[in-house]
Amino acid sequence: MQKRYHLYAIGNALVDTEIEVSDDFLASMDIGKGMMTLVDEDRQHTLVKALAQEANQHKRASGGSACNTVVAAQYFGAKTYYACKVADDETGAFFVNDLSAAGVDTNMHSTRPDGISGKCLVMVTPDAERTMNTFLGISETVSVDELDEDAIRASEYVYLEGYLVTSETGRAATIRLRELAEAAGVRTALTFSDPAMAKFFRDGLAEMMGEGVDLLFCNEEEALLFTGKDNLDDAVEVLMGQCRSLVITLGAKGALLWDGEAMQQVEPVTVKAVDTNGAGDMFAGAFIYGITHGYSFADAGKLASAASAKVVSDFGPRLQPEEHASIRQKVLGK
Repeated sequence: MQKRYHLYAIGNALVDTEIEVSDDFLASMDIGKGMMTLVDEDRQHTLVKALAQEANQHKRASGGSACNTVVAAQYFGAKTYYACKVADDETGAFFVNDLSAAGVDTNMHSTRPDGISGKCLVMVTPDAERTMNTFLGISETVSVDELDEDAIRASEYVYLEGYLVTSETGRAATIRLRELAEAAGVRTALTFSDPAMAKFFRDGLAEMMGEGVDLLFCNEEEALLFTGKDNLDDAVEVLMGQCRSLVITLGAKGALLWDGEAMQQVEPVTVKAVDTNGAGDMFAGAFIYGITHGYSFADAGKLASAASAKVVSDFGPRLQPEEHASIRQKVLGK
């Protein structure tokens, strides 16, 4: 039976504002470089005020890790659904309108609760490293109430965002989503999202994985932190026991793919990186598009590598809609 959606995801709904900053700025504001840090609203206001004096601000966009993945998959040609929580404020309206413009279905089209929608400041240093300070707002309370069971059953894959491990209700929602998918024969995917999640919330991520997901996404640092190993080979061996297939992105070294039987190396596409924000999210979105549209792991990996290379060569976590078709044609020939 053909499914209505190729991908159903749950994650934090955030409006991203990307800003170019110096290393000195991060140091002066006591901001940990290269990590995602949760902040309260007062701290974010302080940062916004400081950034206004020295930064070059780029456009806003609906964001969050899983959101970026869903939008990428949608633009490549997948049918997608994003479960999330935003408030009845200007930021929430912007998020939903931006998501709808991309063609993504969501549970937030109708009434939205009172509160403050989540926002993320994405600070990019000259070495292309991204540092995020996030005020989750109402997104911190995303819960099982935001799940659409009919849409879940009508999907080929569900995708769990690792960032939700920091929220008690969010973690419970991802676990319930995985359970519903498993009961309906829908395949499951999880992303660790960020090294901080793998380092400080390992037990929560393991709980989200349950007896094992069908597809796990992580980068090399996350793999080492989650497994407690000091080399990638040993980390891979541990992770193979916790999933049925595996994608490990390696930055400029490409990626490793395990389809449940054989390990494959994806060669990198060489580019000058100016902004690494969204690279992993783009890789996951392109890869899931590929494997849900009849392509092998190897071909899906080639598409994902090309797409993520393109996204790091410019500012912002996404590509323009028309760029997806161009990359797909170049890599896959259709």
